[in-house]
Amino acid sequence: MWSDTKLTSMLGIDLPIVQGPFGGKLSSVQLTSVVSNAGGLGSYGCQPFTSAEIVAIGRDIRQQTNKPFNLNLWVNDRGAPLDDFDETAFLEVVHILQPYFKEAGVELPPFPLPQIPTFDQQIDAIFAVKPDVFSFVFGIPSQDILEKCRQLGIRTVGAATTVDEAIAIENAGVDAVVATGFDAGGHRVSFIEAAEDSLVGTFSLIPQIADAVRIPVIAAGGIADLRGVQAAFILGADAVQIGSAFLATAESGTTSLHREKLFSKDARYTTLTKVFTGRLSRGIKNRLTEELKDVQHRLAPYPIQGQILSTLGAYPATAQSNSQLKSFWAGQASPLIHYHTAIELIESIVQGLNNVEP
Repeated sequence: MWSDTKLTSMLGIDLPIVQGPFGGKLSSVQLTSVVSNAGGLGSYGCQPFTSAEIVAIGRDIRQQTNKPFNLNLWVNDRGAPLDDFDETAFLEVVHILQPYFKEAGVELPPFPLPQIPTFDQQIDAIFAVKPDVFSFVFGIPSQDILEKCRQLGIRTVGAATTVDEAIAIENAGVDAVVATGFDAGGHRVSFIEAAEDSLVGTFSLIPQIADAVRIPVIAAGGIADLRGVQAAFILGADAVQIGSAFLATAESGTTSLHREKLFSKDARYTTLTKVFTGRLSRGIKNRLTEELKDVQHRLAPYPIQGQILSTLGAYPATAQSNSQLKSFWAGQASPLIHYHTAIELIESIVQGLNNVEP
C-alpha cells in the first residue's frame, strides 16, 4: 500500500505526510496535534522560544494527541557576520529602513537589541520533552546531541538543500533527511554552501538524494496537492513534507491576513529575499522586497534584521501595518492551495492516492 514506507515504519505513523515546522511563531499546538491525530506527523517550529517555553509547548501538544509529533530547531541560529555587527553597522541599516518606519509611524529600535534564545540554550528542552522526532535545519547537531537523542528514543531528521548535505546528514547517523527544494516557502536552510549556491528545485533534488542515501527521504517544496505528492513518491521520496498548504489552514498559527494572501492571486508571485530576516527566504513579493532588493546585501545579519523588521510590524503575528511592509512566507506551489482546514487537505491526498492504488 502507498502509505507503507520506510518513514511510516520507522516512526510508527499511518501516513507518510509531514506538516512543515513553521518558525516565527507560525506553528500551533492545534495544527500539530490535528495532523498527528490524522495519522501524519505534526510538527512545531521551536526556533523563537526559550527552553521553558519549548517544554510547555511539548506538554500542550501531548494534552491533545498521543501520537508521534516533531519539534524543530535551528542548529546554526546566528548569521556569520554577527560578531562584527556593531552600533555603527546597526545605524547604517536603520538609515536605509528609516523611511519605512516613518511611513508606518513606528519608532526605530534602539541598539543593542534584546538577545534571543540560542540552539545551545534550547536543546535541553528537546531532551526534557522527548518528542518522537527532533528535526533540525541549518546544519547538523554534534555527535553528543545525536547520541543523547538515540539514548532517549528520539528519531532525528535533518534538512538538506543539496545532495552533499544529504550525504553529510546520513554520515552523521541522522535517521531521515528532508530534501528541501528552492521552491519551498520560508528560509533556505543550506549549511555547506551559501544558500544562493544551493538552489536546486525539489523535483530535481528528490531522485538525486534518493539515489545517494539509504535513510528515508522526505520531499519538501512545491508540494501543495495530490499531484505534487504523487510526483514526489514516483521520484523516490518515502514521505512528503507540506508547508504552505498547511500554513493556509485555519488551525495554523498565522493570521487571517496571511491566509488570505495564500489564497489570493498574490501567491503566484514569490521571491527569494534577505530583506525580512537577513537570511535567504521565499515569500510573496511586495513593495519592501522589490524596493530593497538591490541593497539587501547591506542589511543586518540574522537574527538582527528580523528583529528590526519585527519592530516595523513586518510579521503577521505582530501589530497591524501596511501589508506592503509585511512578510508573507509562501512556496512556489501556493497557487495550488485549495483547502481551508488540515483535515480537508489530508483527506484529499489520502482519498486521491487510495483511488489510484492498483
